[in-house]
This record gives sequence, C-alpha cells and structure tokens, in this order.
Amino acid sequence: MHEPLTAAEYKAIAKTIELPTNAFVDGSFRPANSGKTFTTTNPATGEVLAEVAACDASDVDFAVAKAKAAFDDGRWHLQSPGERKGVLLKFAKLLEDNRHELAVMESLDSGKPVRECQTVDVADTIHTIRWHAELIDKLYDNTAPVGSKALTMVVREPIGVVGAVLPWNFPLLMLAWKIGPALASGCSIVVKPAQETTLTALRVAELAHEAGIPAGVFNVLTGSGKDVGEPIGLHMDVDMVTFTGSTPTGRRFLRYAADSNLKRVVLECGGKNPAVVLEDAEDLDLVAEQVVTGAFWNMGENCSATSRLIVHSSIKDELLERIGAYMRDWKTGDPLDPENRIGALVSKAHFDKVTSYLDDVKKEKLSLAHGGETQKGVYVEPTVVDGVTPASRLFQEEIFGPILSVTTFNSLAEAVTLANDTPYGLTASVYTGSLRKAIKLSREIRAGVVTVNCFGEGDATTPFGGYKESGFGGRDKSIFAHDQYTELKTIWIDVSERSVDETVR
Repeated sequence: MHEPLTAAEYKAIAKTIELPTNAFVDGSFRPANSGKTFTTTNPATGEVLAEVAACDASDVDFAVAKAKAAFDDGRWHLQSPGERKGVLLKFAKLLEDNRHELAVMESLDSGKPVRECQTVDVADTIHTIRWHAELIDKLYDNTAPVGSKALTMVVREPIGVVGAVLPWNFPLLMLAWKIGPALASGCSIVVKPAQETTLTALRVAELAHEAGIPAGVFNVLTGSGKDVGEPIGLHMDVDMVTFTGSTPTGRRFLRYAADSNLKRVVLECGGKNPAVVLEDAEDLDLVAEQVVTGAFWNMGENCSATSRLIVHSSIKDELLERIGAYMRDWKTGDPLDPENRIGALVSKAHFDKVTSYLDDVKKEKLSLAHGGETQKGVYVEPTVVDGVTPASRLFQEEIFGPILSVTTFNSLAEAVTLANDTPYGLTASVYTGSLRKAIKLSREIRAGVVTVNCFGEGDATTPFGGYKESGFGGRDKSIFAHDQYTELKTIWIDVSERSVDETVR
C-alpha cells in the first residue's frame, strides 16, 4: 500500500503537482490580510517552490474567531461520536488516495528522502488519523463512588480552540500527532506549520474539509514564529497550545500562557538521546543496524535521534567497525531518488549550524571514525565521532544533524551517569543480553521512552514525550493524548430523600 514508486515516477509527479500558497481559514484558501508573502524553496536544489502567504496577528485574530465560532455553535463537537468518527475515517481515506502527492510535496519542501516520506511519514500520518478516529466511540466517562445520596459523573469535554505549532522536521507526522486527538475530541484547531515546511499542512486541511470537517474547525496559518506563533500563544481565545520544537521556543509558550489567559500548554521539545551498549549485548550486528538507523534516519533531524553512543570500552572498536559496514547502505543524494536514504538538510542556516560541530571535531582533536564530509549544497554525510567527552558540545547539545558522538564507559553506574548527564530526557536505547540489567537501566535512565535492544518511539498506542527540558504538560500519541485536549467536569446530582421530598412539596 505504501511501497515507494521509482525516481522517474516521483519526478513526474513533482513536475505536475499544484502547490498550495494561501492560508486555509474557515473552509477555504485566502491570502494574508497584508497581502505579503514569503518564499519557500527546495533545500535540495535551492529552487523556488512557491510564494506563500505571510500571515500576521490580524490573520490570527480572524482564524481564531472563526475557530471559536465553530466551537461555540457545536457544528463539530456536538456531532455524535459515530458521526465524527465517520468523517475522520473518510479524511484518512482521502489522505490514502493522495499519498504519492503528499510524499513528493513533503520531500520537495523539506529535503527529506521521498522513500521515507512515502513509507514512514505519510503511512504513519494516515494510521494516526485512523487510530484516533476509531478511539472516539470507545472512550467511556466515569461515575464516582459517592454513595446512594448522589449520582456523580466525571465527563470529558473538548477544551475548545487549540493552537498547534509545528516543527519542520516531520511536517506531516507532527501535524497528525496534534490534529488526530484534537479533532477526535471535538476541538477546533488553528495550525501554524514551520515556515520552512508549510505545504503539506495546507493540502491536508483542504482534504479534511473535503472529507466533511466543517468550515472553521481546521485552519492553517502560514508565516513566521514572531508574526503567527507568538500571537497564537498570547491570544485570549486560544484555550490550549500544543507545540513541538526547540526547548527555548517552548519556554516562550509558557511565558505567553502566563501573560494571557493561562491557556494549557503541552510541549515536546529537544533531545540528546543515548544508546547505551553493554559488554554483554548479544548481537552487535543488530546493535550496529539499530544505532545507525537511530542516528541517521531523517538526516538526524529528529528529536529522538540517537546522537550519543555510550558503549562499553571492551567492545567499542568492534561495534564501530560494524557500524561502518551498515553506513555503506546510507547513500546521500537527490531526495526524489528512493535509493538515497540521506537527503538535504532543511536550510542553509541549519546546514551552517550542523557543520559547526564538525569544526569542533578539529578543534577538540577528536577522531573521525566514519564520514565527516559535506557535499555541494546542504548535504552532510553520516558522521561518527569517537572520543567525545561529557564536556564537549557534541555530547551536551542537540545537533539535529547526522552526527553520532561516541563515549566509552567501564561500569554500569558510569553508563547511567553518562546517559543522564544532559538537560534533556526524551528517549534512550539500551542494548544488553541481561533482562535484569535491561530493567535496571530502563528505570534509572530519566527519559520518557526507553527501548531495549532496538531503536524506536513505540507506536500509536504508546505515549511519546520527555522528562526534564524535553517536555512539559502532556504526551503525544496514545489514549493519553486525548486527556490534554479535553477538560474534566464533575456533575454532582443530589438524589437524597431530602431533595426528593422537597421536590414533591
């Protein structure tokens, strides 16, 4: 169903695709109120893709007003659970029907390899929408054990207008993680995609409206963080903001909430994720394959990327040799060629940031075990840096590029200390043949997701989010995501004999 096409087929789609350029508000496309636009380019080639509406605070006011009106009159949340489920399943089917177009659009806009766009991002986007749709009529509210004199119900109600502020690294998938539970819960949404990657969010909103999601319920505003993201964070009629992105920007949304209406804020922020490999790891080929995938998938532009390999000193050399063998399969080049697994970084500015860490390799006189080269444009080859100490920027900072740092340890306690020696706590991986050690490390590493003998983020059924500076306020994915898009209400009904007698009188 989601098998990739050939390079020729993808390039043919790219030549004929119609790219959306205007904001999507109240069921239709519309230019920014100011008439201003910004240029979006293909990072792989530098070619201009489109001039996109540059929205501002006035557009935010308009979109939020439309979202609030849609919520207040109940055109979406007052539909029965079965009706909303049916619409969202139709929405997922339209995404399925347009999967190749969406994959090409995502690749052109972000520089991501089209193979991953097709087989991972688009496929998981469709699955996420379907999963949350199916959950709508399977969530039960509760009664409380208050005795025979009262009947007490604890019910969920949609929180209202949700602002969803998205990152550029997984434009489609992060959109789905937000809108799946938000729409299933009955909320209205105003989405701000990253300025670097706006196109697929606009197309998805159009398909959602075609599926039957009412006008005003799903809106997309394009533009900068300053002109769109900040006004959403400060808006008095936005009831909640869900944000995925950098930790410094996440802090701003907490300040915006304090300075406005104390809106609920859910943050999924950065990560500096360790892969801890013990000396008793049973299959070093498997470890090498998983570490390479974790480090270089999506060019390392992934908050859950395995950016730190913390390996027992006795097996480091052997593991690095096997990692090098698996890296040969990770070809760098044209993102529209499904043979390539490493595409372009998202922008020249981000390329400059990532390559600054390669400069640190030289300054700190570290060892390049593999890679370390750049290619014409904004391409960085997969790179493994050996001998990295906890004092290094490569150990402490989120690089968000295809660079893996290697640090050794000699005891279990030292491994845990190294794994936790970061302000982040998003994900971690543990590789060991001992169940006891696997459980011990899984519990002692402070991260929201810990995988054992594999790299991953779980699936749609498992919550995703982090400890410490990696997250705040809630989780994406799973049944738990629905909690953050709803308010809990207690309804207490007095059925005591006294109240009944007074009613009869």
